[in-house]
Amino acid sequence: MTEPAATTSSPVSPPEAVATPLERLRFVRQIVRREAEVLEQIAHSLTPDAVQAAEWTAETRGMVVVTGIGKAGLIGRKLVATLASTGTPAQFLHPSEAIHGDLGVVRPEDLVWVLSNSGRSDEVLQILPALRQQAGGLVAFTADKDNPVATAADCVVCLGKHREACPLGLAPSASTTAMLAVGDAVALLASQLRGFSQHDFAKFHPGGSLGKKLTKVEQLMRPLAACRMASDRSTVRETITATAAQGRRTGAVMLVDQEGHLAGLFTDSDLARLLESRNEDRLDGSIAEVMTRDVQTVHAGALLGDAIAVLAGRKISELPVVDGDGRPVGLLDITDVVSLSEPPKSTLPLRSRSTE
Repeated sequence: MTEPAATTSSPVSPPEAVATPLERLRFVRQIVRREAEVLEQIAHSLTPDAVQAAEWTAETRGMVVVTGIGKAGLIGRKLVATLASTGTPAQFLHPSEAIHGDLGVVRPEDLVWVLSNSGRSDEVLQILPALRQQAGGLVAFTADKDNPVATAADCVVCLGKHREACPLGLAPSASTTAMLAVGDAVALLASQLRGFSQHDFAKFHPGGSLGKKLTKVEQLMRPLAACRMASDRSTVRETITATAAQGRRTGAVMLVDQEGHLAGLFTDSDLARLLESRNEDRLDGSIAEVMTRDVQTVHAGALLGDAIAVLAGRKISELPVVDGDGRPVGLLDITDVVSLSEPPKSTLPLRSRSTE
């Protein structure tokens, strides 16, 4: 099995001067392009070892313990977050703390990810014997297989040797980008192998806009007791009178048939069209004649993000929530969705900016 070849591209050379905004922008773009080139090279040179690492990660009965020092340690902390948020229990182990007692967190059912670009960091090498003895397996993320960390590991994910993107070729940049990208890829493949779903993701992300979109409709819908409902056999006048209960907002009225199934919706738009006809006799006509029959519905267990897509796509304000038999159980109102996405108002006093 071949290892990723060392990068031979020319080092990044900064512009002769970075005194102007345009020159600085060119320099920044040059760095980004260099790191993008490294990722493209890795994408073509990765071996099946990366797949094996993901399979072991998905199959582990314990946690994934990630360790590394310096910049690799910072990447490790981020990978722990990726693993944990996608269904793989994970914990970061600092090498310096490990030799003072924290090695006790490593158990036989755990898999250890060892991050070290050079594979020769003293702090990492110091804990390798104990890790091999205590853990169920070691996966190394390192530049090549010719270093002590790779030799001690059961699986080696080679990242390749790359010149750093900084002009001096010293500050970890291209190498850390490579380590992060490959680590994320392995973690996400493990997540796929575990069968991690959107519903699982929602459990771990209850906060933020992403988590809110992955919550279920039933958590935000208005309960039936707070909804306006009437029989589809009522007249328009009876429907309006019966649903004008104090404390209930104006808006859609859900109309049900004799069996309690949703038959239609009477919206503000329906009422406006009725009034525009200037025919008061129609107020005493059947609500079934003027209600909207082609009603889009959603189930209580559906994701809020999907419901929002329906509201936006159909350009509607209310979305009836029904059970498996088509009976109303609640209503999702666009105003509730909008209020959910609004940032909390600050209680801090506003400070005027001096113009002097």
